[in-house]
Amino acid sequence: MKRRRFIQKTALTSGAISLGGGFSYANNKTNGMTQKFNLKYAPHLGMFKHHVGEDPIAQLNFMADQGFTAFEDNGMRTRDVSLQEKMAKTMQDRGIEMGVFVAHEIYWKEPNLASGDADKRAEFLEYIRKSVDVAKRVNAKWMTVVPGHVDLRLSMGYQTAHVVESLKQASAILEPHNLTMVLEPLNFRDHPGLFLTKSPQAYEICKAVDSPACKILFDIYHQQIQEGNLIPNMEASWDEIAYVQIGDNPGRKEPTTGEINYTNVFKFIHSKGFKGVLGMEHGNSRPDKAGEQAVIDAYKKVDTF
Repeated sequence: MKRRRFIQKTALTSGAISLGGGFSYANNKTNGMTQKFNLKYAPHLGMFKHHVGEDPIAQLNFMADQGFTAFEDNGMRTRDVSLQEKMAKTMQDRGIEMGVFVAHEIYWKEPNLASGDADKRAEFLEYIRKSVDVAKRVNAKWMTVVPGHVDLRLSMGYQTAHVVESLKQASAILEPHNLTMVLEPLNFRDHPGLFLTKSPQAYEICKAVDSPACKILFDIYHQQIQEGNLIPNMEASWDEIAYVQIGDNPGRKEPTTGEINYTNVFKFIHSKGFKGVLGMEHGNSRPDKAGEQAVIDAYKKVDTF
């Protein structure tokens, strides 16, 4: 689970090529790093820990050394401020763009936003206010929002109206700061009973909220399970998609380990001129250093267009 970005700009030099999202690379190199990927794939902490250990700063530097130009961290909101600041400086120094973090506590088993409960809405909005400070601290532009569990006592129309109203109020908080919450539909198998499950539903909600601060996080793994038909569904909702996450199915591991043709999916995303981040929200299919190298190699294999 992001949901944003806030982008460090580097000066163009002679012969430089622009890679979008506010980053530019002269002759495909910056800060001593060779740019290897056409899209901004974003690893997370722990993905390469067998190479460099648990230290977040060492992990960020390793990611940059491998050519990754983005990073996401679902748990950033709950990290110590001092660590947030150190991570932000490292990302700035290494030309890494911060992706999503989760903006609030997610209600996995009971309704909150769908219920229309005033206290639950106030709690959610307070999390959004606090997440503004986190986003500024770590140079983030996006934050993930999951509306929570369905309310079985209410028809879907009422639930949708309650969710839309909460998101409109959250958008009013985020808009002055040029921040965006990204709504993540989640699949029924891994997360049964949640309100938001499909891309057309997320699209409808974003259109109703009608704010640049409320967009879609299209998680390819979740939507392959929930609805399939990935490229046509992305095309249909493209004008509301601001963030993408990755995971193959079955298994939720790196591309090439499952049924999804990620070369074609990434080719489509690239053809749309996507300048955002693609979060690597998946596990490693193999353990230890060999498994971590396999993740890097998998992205090199599918990033061929």
